[in-house]
Amino acid sequence: MEVNKVGRTGLNRSGQSASQGTEAKVTFQEIMKQGRNNAQYERLGELLGKIEDQGKTLSESRTVDELRKYKQLVKEFMDDAVKLGLNLEERKGFNRRGRTKVYKIVEEVDRKLLDLTDAVIHEQKKSLDILNMVGEIQGLLINIYA
Repeated sequence: MEVNKVGRTGLNRSGQSASQGTEAKVTFQEIMKQGRNNAQYERLGELLGKIEDQGKTLSESRTVDELRKYKQLVKEFMDDAVKLGLNLEERKGFNRRGRTKVYKIVEEVDRKLLDLTDAVIHEQKKSLDILNMVGEIQGLLINIYA
């Protein structure tokens, strides 16, 4: 009888360790996904800092070259944000409403960038007005980031 008890105990232990191994595997995958997303969010944060600095430079100089650099940074940010949003959608299963909201913000950022481009090209705005437009765009980008 003691042999049977030992045999049962050994079987139970092996079953427990197999289930623990599976749980550890899932946890490792989740950690890897979380680490990847943290790196992506960190990159978005760095881009926001660069956008802010370039926006200040643009408001001071009001040149087409600085505008081009600013728009390129915003484009990089938007590309990364949309890619990250699509990854989140696949992983968490967001519905179409969530996607529509992101696209509405993207359209609004595009519209604000066009307004900013017109203001710089036509030199109608003062640096304070351009800084205000840059601030609005940055607010929209932070809304996407958050």
